[in-house]
Parts: sequence; structure tokens; C-alpha cells
Amino acid sequence: MMTNQTETTSKKPTHSAYILKPKANSEQSDWIKVGAAWNHGDKDGLNLSLTILGQNVPVIIRRNKPKT
Repeated sequence: MMTNQTETTSKKPTHSAYILKPKANSEQSDWIKVGAAWNHGDKDGLNLSLTILGQNVPVIIRRNKPKT
């Protein structure tokens, strides 16, 4: 089976994404889950799926590589 660099190795997310919402009268914040992420097969990035204003927004994150 051929793979490409954005293929994930697992169907289950390896990371979760959260936003922090300040609590009234508290120094602590509520952690609100807004998405999930999966490692790329080459371990140089993540596929991130965010839910923003009711819309699913895919984001791809790649490791910076030095310029030659």
C-alpha cells in the first residue's frame, strides 16, 4: 500500500485541541474541547480537525525544515 506524507497511522486521535474560557470570579479557566489531531505517518506533522462556530475546519500542521 502506498502512503503519502499526510496519511495518518491511527483512526483514533493522538491529540486533543482545547480553548480556555475564563471562569467568573476565579483564576482558573474551563477547558473546552474544540477538536482533535492525528500524527502523520512520517511523524513530521499533524492533521487537525477543529469545530469552529459549528463548522468542521481541517488544518494541516507540518514541521519546519531548514532551508538549503
